[in-house]
Amino acid sequence: MNRLFGTDGVRGIAGSELTPALAYQLGRAGAFVLSKTTAKPNILVGKDTRLSGDMLESALVAGICSAGATAILLGVLPTPAVAYLTRERKAAAGVVISASHNPAAYNGIKFFSGDGYKLPDEIEDEIQSVIEKDSVPVFTGADIGRIMYDEEAKKAYATYACQTISCRLDGMRLCVDCANGANSRIAPDALRSLGADVTAIHDTPDGLNINLDCGSTHLSSLSEHVKKGDFDLGIAFDGDADRVLFTDENGAVIDGDQVMAICAIAMQKAGTLSNSTLVATIMSNLGLTLACKAEGIHVLQTSVGDRYVLEAMRKGGHCIGGEQSGHIIFANHATTGDGLISALQFLQIIKNSSQPVSSLAKTMTVLPQVLCNAHVSNTKKNLYKEDPVIQREISRIEALMEGTGRVVIRPSGTEPSVRVMIEGTDIALLEKEAKALAALIASRMCD
Repeated sequence: MNRLFGTDGVRGIAGSELTPALAYQLGRAGAFVLSKTTAKPNILVGKDTRLSGDMLESALVAGICSAGATAILLGVLPTPAVAYLTRERKAAAGVVISASHNPAAYNGIKFFSGDGYKLPDEIEDEIQSVIEKDSVPVFTGADIGRIMYDEEAKKAYATYACQTISCRLDGMRLCVDCANGANSRIAPDALRSLGADVTAIHDTPDGLNINLDCGSTHLSSLSEHVKKGDFDLGIAFDGDADRVLFTDENGAVIDGDQVMAICAIAMQKAGTLSNSTLVATIMSNLGLTLACKAEGIHVLQTSVGDRYVLEAMRKGGHCIGGEQSGHIIFANHATTGDGLISALQFLQIIKNSSQPVSSLAKTMTVLPQVLCNAHVSNTKKNLYKEDPVIQREISRIEALMEGTGRVVIRPSGTEPSVRVMIEGTDIALLEKEAKALAALIASRMCD
């Protein structure tokens, strides 16, 4: 069997790739592996708004109960809420049924350990091994698990999230795009409870419209609403609400790099930025590094993926990190990316600054980035590091930009391709050089 777990749990087309049978196996093996030392362990289960969520939840929960664990159903809830409640309620584990920002046809199953963190590779591999060997003991009679329901989960999470800031939001007019996802019944009310005037859009999920032309991956709708209305800013979550992006009062997009720059600099000035360090990935804009450097902040770069960001944060004791996509981790408040908590941290900075969002966004100058794909042999996509011709060309391009740009090469984890990203100040030059470099890599790394 190929590896089941990807970069964020097990994911695929619900019903064909992610089947009820697989969900049952994951529930059974996951409960066994994550609760070996606990008698009658509790496992929390949340989901987003996809139509397939009910089907997969039923199978997953049957698997959990068959392994002797109690499944506590939280209902529709953001991914970070499940992580928080797993830790807060001292559960053995948490599970989320969600495919995050993917279309409605997809779904996924991801686990959190009892401390609220995503599982390391070795634990995921152990779960897969248990499935392959069918090595879960048989539970019968009184040893079979139960299903319980937590009706207070949404309220508990929203209350906690609101308590992570120390100010109210009275007078702020917000347009909030809920992506027809897990935050549709939580974020607007949480923001209103703090005094904000909230207009919610894409907050009527029907099981099929999650992320459909809305949310953090499709910002044009939010931008148009903000332009037409008298809003201080727009807020866009993704389907499972672990990401958030913004628009300013004019509808201009503010991405995750800009949010991190604004937050990190504000924290540095307040003396709350641990180690004067922000963690970001190699794909973050060079403008982020330059803006932070000017304020005495070190930007520690990791491989692409929130798990690598979090790993570096935990290892170094850093308190903020994230990705351009809006997946931002505030480690003092959450164990994973949390769209609502990130939005609240950003709103508190805006409130305290007394500046329009468009002015704050100028904290960072976003340098143009051009991305091209080079189609290569799957077996050769890492060989660019050893190819002297490719390396000389990369050095030539970087020398051409005289310290105002960079070249990033990243092999795809799932496709026979290599991503070529060139960043700098001259967009025409970037497009020319990126296309040429991608063509060179394709020619030298094909079969």
